[in-house]
Amino acid sequence: MSDTPLDPHTAAALWTRACGESFFLSPRALAYNLRAPRDVVQVGKFAVVNDERVGFVLASVLQNHADVAPRAMGWIDALVVAPEFQNRGIGSALLQWAEEWLRAQGRTLIRLGGGLRPFAPGIPLELHANFFRARGYVPRAENPIVHDFGNDLQNYESPKFLRALDVACRPAHADDIDALRKFFAREFAGRWLYEFEQHLRDGARISDYFILESERGIDSCCITTLEDSLRPIERFYPSPLPRPWAQVGAIGVSADRRNAGYGSALLNATLKHLRERGVRGCIIDWTHHVGYYERFGFWEGRGYEVGVKGV
Repeated sequence: MSDTPLDPHTAAALWTRACGESFFLSPRALAYNLRAPRDVVQVGKFAVVNDERVGFVLASVLQNHADVAPRAMGWIDALVVAPEFQNRGIGSALLQWAEEWLRAQGRTLIRLGGGLRPFAPGIPLELHANFFRARGYVPRAENPIVHDFGNDLQNYESPKFLRALDVACRPAHADDIDALRKFFAREFAGRWLYEFEQHLRDGARISDYFILESERGIDSCCITTLEDSLRPIERFYPSPLPRPWAQVGAIGVSADRRNAGYGSALLNATLKHLRERGVRGCIIDWTHHVGYYERFGFWEGRGYEVGVKGV
């Protein structure tokens, strides 16, 4: 093991070698994921064989935000070993080191992926879930499988089922920050509010948020990622789709206006806006709402198993 801080260039190369080109991550994306958000403590370690870095693990905990994640939870954000060094006990040693560190932080529930700077929401189904199952990880009880969805927006048209609503949809601007903060505090006071505040702390552009305004103000919003966004688009693994790429989601609607067409109106307006900007390949990531997005022309893509372990 090496106590050297994780180097984004080496870690990115190892990640892509271990996971395959469809999971390509650039050094920029790795560096972004290694910038711990507010109140997150993050540790990583390389595995070294004959002075060569052959794998790494990254683990994290969130402090002082029980509304964002359970106090008992910690994350294994990433664990990879170069293919030619697999099946030698290296991955097991990295995992054991990370688990021991999480236990030392008082964490008794470990989740694979899905952290505050996620590499993935869980273990991609085509990769090595069996490795983790053999070490005590099981699918979580609620929504154990989540999916990404993809679409080519070149010929996107508004679905005929959309309701006529007296609303306006547009990218957010600086004057909307206070209203967005109040919307999140009222409707999604946990992780979504935390991520919004982190978006601002990172200096990311506010127009990556798309909002729906009713007669009373913001009643729905979603975040988008484009190729020139601060958070790297390849973190959503859109490579099977034609470029330019974009990501959309998640969509939040005021509790008293759900199931009234607001989320669909916002999604449609966002997709039309992206199409007009020339976006082709669009990813909606990390969702279990399979049938909903298919109605907008999206198809089911990669699946992930959300694994957890009590320690």
